[in-house]
Amino acid sequence: MEFSELIQKRYSGRAYRSDPVEGSKLERVLEAARLAPTAGNRQAFQILVIKTAGREEELKRIYPAKWFADAPLVICACGLPEQSWVRADGKSYMDVDVAIVMDHLILAAANEGLGTCWIAAFDASAAREVLGLPDDVEPIAFTPLGYSTDQPEPKTRRSIAKLVRHDKW
Repeated sequence: MEFSELIQKRYSGRAYRSDPVEGSKLERVLEAARLAPTAGNRQAFQILVIKTAGREEELKRIYPAKWFADAPLVICACGLPEQSWVRADGKSYMDVDVAIVMDHLILAAANEGLGTCWIAAFDASAAREVLGLPDDVEPIAFTPLGYSTDQPEPKTRRSIAKLVRHDKW
């Protein structure tokens, strides 16, 4: 698929079939995440691939929407604060890096015909407990990963003129 077409077609799916994701597709999606640029090439992230079968109730503790655990997989993108690059003024780039990784992952998923939905409004304490995350790992974003059954709605976005400035504020 042409990249501009892929960007247009990608949407946040909120209904999934339980059909398994083929291993080769999952590998390509994870490879796209691995290749994402990170500050200082530190790759201060980890990706958890979670099989949902039999874990639906505990996964709903992380994010309560029924469709979250309907997909065969849920992905958790985590940051590693101690390994992330920090700018001279103290700004850690961990969140930025993990966001780039997740963006690569969801675009690659869309290219494979898979659905995703970026989730940031999750219960971090429940995520730590359910997934057994160590103290030095921070969950940043989740997405279901599977075959979406809903239809995308038209995208509403601000115009370029309202989002872009040139040379100065």
